[in-house]
Amino acid sequence: MNKLFDILKKYDYVVVFLLLVVASIVMMSRSSYYQQSRLVSWANGIAGGCYRGMHSVSGYFGLKGENDRLAAENARLRERLAESYISYTDSIFTVNDTVYRQRYDYTEASVIKNSWSGQNNYIMIGKGHRHGVEPDMAVISPEGIVGVVIRTTDNFATVMPVLHSDSRNSVKVKRTGISGSLVWDGKDFRYAQVIDVPTTHQFEEGDTIVTSGLANDFPEGIPVGYVVEADTIKGMGMYKLRVRLATDFNKLGHVYVIDNKFREEQQHLMEDER
Repeated sequence: MNKLFDILKKYDYVVVFLLLVVASIVMMSRSSYYQQSRLVSWANGIAGGCYRGMHSVSGYFGLKGENDRLAAENARLRERLAESYISYTDSIFTVNDTVYRQRYDYTEASVIKNSWSGQNNYIMIGKGHRHGVEPDMAVISPEGIVGVVIRTTDNFATVMPVLHSDSRNSVKVKRTGISGSLVWDGKDFRYAQVIDVPTTHQFEEGDTIVTSGLANDFPEGIPVGYVVEADTIKGMGMYKLRVRLATDFNKLGHVYVIDNKFREEQQHLMEDER
């Protein structure tokens, strides 16, 4: 209390001045309706500016939650796409002869660790076994292909991206349907190569490369990248296409894990054939 009195005594002129200003404003506002309306308008303007600033700050800190909500919504929308279903046609029945069953489920996940500058890169995501994420599931971004899950814990999973020397994915040229294999040379995270492509077919700069659907992981038609040049491998009768990847691994924030509901059935069939 003594400190308060000391402060008031030290700044008594300032306190008196402020009290006189407040009293003058109150008297002036009561003297006429015009002055009162101007004062209220001025106070509302200041309050509105403060609320707008507070809303901007709270909106900024709420961006992560909003991004998570949008990512989850996109996952639900992807599940409704035609390529997420498998079509059955039975010639015995002529009524309702085509039945669709869900083939792919999409689970959104946040990227919590990412590397792209090494020879063998890895990505860690914030979803694991308890969320239905298992090894060998495909992973994509909103822009295109990312990689394949290789290990999981209860709450996390490790993904081998296409930016890994052991990564190999079946892809095709969207315009012609010609298939090849997507690999990475470990040099530039923006580019990859498509190999095992016969020289009997011509390619155009800008041709779109998509997943072929021939493997058990990625659905058909997921964007992979765009052809920037085609080199002929001498004596092999094959092209090596340089492809600019659709996914920017330097800015990877959210991904979608794809669960192929028929994977186990397909794998059992392949094992039986062997």
